[in-house]
Amino acid sequence: MPGTAKSKRRSGCPVSASLESVGDRWSLLIVRDLMVRGFHTFKDFQNSGEGIATNILSDRLRRLKGAGIICAEMEETDARRINYRLTEKGIDLAPVLLELLIWGAQHENTGEPCALIEKLAKHRAEILGEVRRRWRERDPEPLQAKSGQWLWP
Repeated sequence: MPGTAKSKRRSGCPVSASLESVGDRWSLLIVRDLMVRGFHTFKDFQNSGEGIATNILSDRLRRLKGAGIICAEMEETDARRINYRLTEKGIDLAPVLLELLIWGAQHENTGEPCALIEKLAKHRAEILGEVRRRWRERDPEPLQAKSGQWLWP
């Protein structure tokens, strides 16, 4: 789907355009946390253990919102509290993140057990289906299989 900022892009290449939206480390980690860890508040992201500075976090949340990848919603019980949620455009990044996880574990020294990565690779469709179900149903729990085992590190 063409964006309105096409003239501001470096090129018409879809890879380049995608990287302009989510091509930095922090943006993809925020999307990951929304998608699989059930995070949804500024404080959740701050306390994630990744070490993101508050000014960087604020900037990336603003950018992701501007790109239509996330939306911000006021908490029903406390209007001062903002909850972030992936949009449909954002949840469409699930296959990309899953493939990055598998690729990184196969080609980089990540410490993830080989058996877990093999399981992820073998059950791509089930995992992606569960990610989408959780998003549709606004399920705040971290991503797990029906058996209760973790599907995503």
